[in-house]
Amino acid sequence: MSYLKNVNPYSIAKQHGRDKLHILERIRLLFDKDSFWELYPEDDTHKTGYDGVITGYGNIYGQRVYFYGQDFTCMGGTFGYTHSRQIIAIIKEAISNKRPVIGIYDGGGARIQEGAAAVAGCGELFAVNSLASGYIPQISIIAGTCAGGAVYSPGLTDFVFTIDKISNMFVTGAKVINEVQGTDYLIEELGGADIHSKKSGVAHFRMKDERSCYEKVRRLIDILPPCYSENRTFRISNYYEKDLSDIVNLVPKDNQEPYDVLPVIEEILDDDTFIEIHEEFAKNIVVGFGLLGGITVGVVASQTLYENGSIDIDAADKASGFVRYCDNYNIPIITLVDSTGFVMNAEQEHRGLINHGAGMIQAFSSATTIRLTVILRKAYGGPFILLGCKQLGADKHYVWPNAEVAVMKAEGAVAVISHSQLGKLEGVEKSEFLKQQLDSYREKYMNSKMVLERNFVDGEIKPERTRDVLYQDLIRLSGKPIKKKLEKKH
Repeated sequence: MSYLKNVNPYSIAKQHGRDKLHILERIRLLFDKDSFWELYPEDDTHKTGYDGVITGYGNIYGQRVYFYGQDFTCMGGTFGYTHSRQIIAIIKEAISNKRPVIGIYDGGGARIQEGAAAVAGCGELFAVNSLASGYIPQISIIAGTCAGGAVYSPGLTDFVFTIDKISNMFVTGAKVINEVQGTDYLIEELGGADIHSKKSGVAHFRMKDERSCYEKVRRLIDILPPCYSENRTFRISNYYEKDLSDIVNLVPKDNQEPYDVLPVIEEILDDDTFIEIHEEFAKNIVVGFGLLGGITVGVVASQTLYENGSIDIDAADKASGFVRYCDNYNIPIITLVDSTGFVMNAEQEHRGLINHGAGMIQAFSSATTIRLTVILRKAYGGPFILLGCKQLGADKHYVWPNAEVAVMKAEGAVAVISHSQLGKLEGVEKSEFLKQQLDSYREKYMNSKMVLERNFVDGEIKPERTRDVLYQDLIRLSGKPIKKKLEKKH
């Protein structure tokens, strides 16, 4: 018997009383009109009756997408064994049909009344989430307060959406932590939408309300390949010329002056197609999806408004995870570089900046999808390598005119190179010598002459030609064979 056709109006009113939508309303907002088909338990499972989760499939912009959604009005949306098995069944069907799956989480974790059976059901669900990972897109929407087992399942998915004043996620609830540690955390301070969007990085998106959330999910589904084996150019090419004559004015000539890289990205991509991921986390680097001539691409870009585009632990992790996702689904990666190096402080070193930076190198160097890199203004030291250089396997690596490629900023380099001479000088003589050395270093090293002359990059392109050049590269490389790596388990 279909639950959606027999919804108790009181259940809807209960959700509205919590300032939340009912699962029926959520489905209507998420899927194309009249396209959702509920798949409810059969045989032995069906005999247990409704267990607080709706599963089925529907269309989003005409594309079939599988779905499961918890109903908080039934047993608080908790994971009972049957509840988990229903979700497992729909994810397996999505895997079988190579289609994306969306889950709405609105429950308090494993169902205490079922004891170990509920825990076992969660474990089986996590295994299926892991199985689907890298095979089909998995999207989670946190539409309530989720704890314990209810947060590990979305944590295993590709994209997590949170909603202001509704979403809360934590492994251990505030009451328990406060009692054990003598603290006084509020739920929102421990695991609210703001916390996971800005601090933990668990949430990829933070939305102001449910309606805007479901619309953003629809946009994301529309731009992503439905499975790992979908061809890179899965859309019919729809390239159109754009006047990029003003793009150079978006980037200040002073290499140390910060600017917003988002307008640059939007100029290069098709109009109104860029979807930023992790917008509020590790803001010194930008990642997201967009279309270029109708082709889905992933963008990684330095954001000089924060830390002058330098890389820290969170930025490295953010970029690494995004690059791996793009590579899994053969989404071409466009990297826009404008970075002075790494964030320099003791805390970063103590937390393992080396390992996280190495993870970024691993992600870029092991990727076999199309990789195109453009240095906009500068690439000093590590970021030249970490941000998709030719030496790590980029298919094309370009520089804009007057771009600077060097080991470090002139001031730091001269301080090292001329240390002994500077130590012997004082006053005006020292100032004049320092200025002379800085000018000499900038003229000799702070440019792109060496990387161009020695073919460390593939060429210099005019800013206004960037979109055209990248699109032609995408078309030319769309059929490139995937290079075989050494045979190994992982």
